[in-house]
Amino acid sequence: MAFCKINIRDPFLLLLLVAQFSCTDTESAPEIDDTKINFEFQDGFETDNDDFQELFPSDNSRWTTTQIISPNAAQNSLDISMVQASGGYQSLHIQSRKSDGILSKADIEKGGFTAPENSTVIIEADFYIDSDTNIENLFLIDLECCSCWDPSVEADASIDGDNKCPGVRLVMSGGNDYLSIERGKIAGSTLAQITFPFPRKEWVTVRWQMQLSPNDNGTNQLFINGQQALSETAKNLPNAEIFKQVFAENGINFELQEPVAYERVQIGATANPNAEDLEIYVDNFSLSITND
Repeated sequence: MAFCKINIRDPFLLLLLVAQFSCTDTESAPEIDDTKINFEFQDGFETDNDDFQELFPSDNSRWTTTQIISPNAAQNSLDISMVQASGGYQSLHIQSRKSDGILSKADIEKGGFTAPENSTVIIEADFYIDSDTNIENLFLIDLECCSCWDPSVEADASIDGDNKCPGVRLVMSGGNDYLSIERGKIAGSTLAQITFPFPRKEWVTVRWQMQLSPNDNGTNQLFINGQQALSETAKNLPNAEIFKQVFAENGINFELQEPVAYERVQIGATANPNAEDLEIYVDNFSLSITND
C-alpha cells in the first residue's frame, strides 16, 4: 500500500489530503439518466408536528440525509424552528459550533437528481445569519458529484469526512461576508465579488444560476436580494484532463469517471472553519435543472 503526501495549501487537493492506492477493480462510468435531467425540487421546511424527521419521508420526496460533524468541544444541531421564517411558519435552524481540531459542519442534503454538462442549474434559498462576527470562509451551499470520483483512489475520511465529491460551493470571502463561488474542488480559483456584503440578522434571498461546463465557457451568476453580485464565464464542472494532470503531479494515477454530472446539493453550514459559533436559518429552498 503506497501513500502520497499532498500539499494541503492547494484547495483542490483538500479533496485528497492523504491518498492511497487500492486494488479495487475499476468501475464503469456512471450513465446519465435522462429522466432526471429536467428536475424541480422545492421545500419550505414546513412540518405538521414540528418534527424534523418529517423532512425525510420514505418516498424521498423531500430531503435525503443530513451531514453533522461536530467539533470536539460542542455539538452541532439541525432542527425545525418557528423563531424565524421567511415564508410560512417554520424554517431550518442550524447551530454550527466553532471549529477546533475538527472542521465543523451542519447541513441538509438532497440527492436523486442529475445535472450534466450543458444543463442549467438554478439554486435559490433564503438565509438568516444571526451573527455580526466575521464569517469569512463559511460555506453555505455545495453542489457535488460523488460517483465521478476514481474508485481506485481512497481519501482519508478521518481528516475531513467525505472529501471524495468534487464540486462547486458558495463561500463567504473578501475578508468577511462577500458571498462568492468557490471552485477549489474542481481545480479552479474562487469567482469572487466585493460589491455586495451579506446582510445580517435579516432574511436574504440568494439565487445561484449556472450553465454547466468542464471548460471555460460555463456561465456563473450570483444574485443577492435580486441584485446581480457576480456574473463570470468559467468552468463549473470537473474536467477529466485537469484532474488527471493535477493528481499526476502528486504521483497519483486518477481517472475521473465520465460522463460527469452533479448529483447532490447540501445547504446550511456545509463548512464552518471559523472561531465563533454561528446560528443560521434557511427557508424557501428550490433547485431546478433543465437541459435545453
